[in-house]
Amino acid sequence: MCEIRIVIVDDHSLFREGLGRLLETTPGLSVVGKYANPDQVISTLSRTPADVVLLDYDLGDNRASGFIAELKARDHKIKVLMVTAGMSDTATLQMMEAGASGVCLKQSHPDRLIEAIHKVANNEIWLDSDAVRSLVSARSARTEQMERGRPLTKRQGDVLRGILDGLTNKEIAWNLKASESAIKAVIQELFQKAGVRTRSQLVRIAIERHASDWLQPNQEE
Repeated sequence: MCEIRIVIVDDHSLFREGLGRLLETTPGLSVVGKYANPDQVISTLSRTPADVVLLDYDLGDNRASGFIAELKARDHKIKVLMVTAGMSDTATLQMMEAGASGVCLKQSHPDRLIEAIHKVANNEIWLDSDAVRSLVSARSARTEQMERGRPLTKRQGDVLRGILDGLTNKEIAWNLKASESAIKAVIQELFQKAGVRTRSQLVRIAIERHASDWLQPNQEE
């Protein structure tokens, strides 16, 4: 089996050099470059091909965002494994969407990192448990944000106006010729869109923030 050629990009020299020494003594791995600045990688990969780039997220003034896309544009086969002390939920999602093949925390055991390198080199995804939680959280937050930004459906608008009129669930159901359980379900949708838990909070948000859209007639089903 061919050796996996690795490039390390980390602006902490002690970590970069220490990681390089560790990987150089690992059978099946070959370190072909160690850099503090991602810009140096782009200019040298044409002369020194690599299979996997181990990339820190926070590189001082040269953050990793944007680097992966440029790297992939030049060589779509190269894999990027984020090796970081930690990233926010949003950053984790951004890096994976940009084309990273995984996230491995610096505090992980060296054997885990070596396993991760082999996984991503073989077109697999590697995510530490914290990274998995970050992705789930970030995607949930994005979905919630997108949902809140959408206009109300006609049914949601009708129910909201019933609430603003002070009607009970039963009265709203009667007016809309729907079951009371269906009205309760729509109210839960409204709570989720507004990010609230009570009717009074929903009314306040609807009036203060969404009078120009939520409270206008909407024919969308």
